[in-house]
Amino acid sequence: MEIPKNIDQTEAMLASGRYMADRSLATAAFLALKLNRPLFLEGEAGVGKTEVANVLAATLSRRLLRLQCYEGLDVATAVYEWNYARQMIEIRLAEATGEESRERLADDVFDRRFLIERPLLQALEPHDEGPPVLLIDELDRADEPFEAYLLEILADYQISIPEIGTIKAKAPPVVVITSNRTREIHDALKRRCFYYWIDYPSAQRELEILRVKVPDAEEALSRQVVGFVQRLREEDLFKVPGVAETLDWTRALGQLDVINLNSDVVSNTLGVLLKYQDDVAKVEGAPAARILEEIKAKAVLPVAGG
Repeated sequence: MEIPKNIDQTEAMLASGRYMADRSLATAAFLALKLNRPLFLEGEAGVGKTEVANVLAATLSRRLLRLQCYEGLDVATAVYEWNYARQMIEIRLAEATGEESRERLADDVFDRRFLIERPLLQALEPHDEGPPVLLIDELDRADEPFEAYLLEILADYQISIPEIGTIKAKAPPVVVITSNRTREIHDALKRRCFYYWIDYPSAQRELEILRVKVPDAEEALSRQVVGFVQRLREEDLFKVPGVAETLDWTRALGQLDVINLNSDVVSNTLGVLLKYQDDVAKVEGAPAARILEEIKAKAVLPVAGG
């Protein structure tokens, strides 16, 4: 699929991949695609940042390359490393055949066939289906020196390998960077990107997402789930549930043949929504029952089509 020509097409493209993006996110994605700039998505865990890259790769029919960031991430894991075992075998074979030229041997062992390409280098290589989608996931987990190295790569979409030279992308990849904001990312990197904060969705949008992602769920149950989760996000919790937890909870309730929320069901399945024991302890029992009464006492969401 070609790059969309306008924001409407971008919104429709994301929707075809079952991603319910609002207009502002579709605008940011469109500009990033058209101007070959990285799309920097920040927000709480579970709001759908990573899914944007997955949907872009699927709808554009491009290869998805994912670099999962973590503390201690280095060039060997993110960019490239030499296959030292194969190089040693090559050296032993050269010695056995009487090869004496050190320059020729060096050229042989530092040939591209001994290079192990990692996601950042792979993203610069040509691909039959077009430039890949490069997902740099949870950049805030990586160390600041790696962030600085990444800035150099994104500046010109090229990587310098001392033994080979500079490898430059003929066409820049589609880059999506995500962050859970556990630390601030340097302004210099953000300036090279189109920035967008993905917040928790409104009740109506979350219901739309639920209808698309879990179409088999009963409408009444979906409305109760969204109402409960929306209300839960107002509580003083260490980690409130994201959209991913809303979807997981709905699927779990479906497996249990639940068609109507009650206190027992909520208490027995809170572990799907909340991932910290302190949060579970705050909600289970009377607080959960109170929230259930609140959402059932008022029309949290309008009836579909009404």
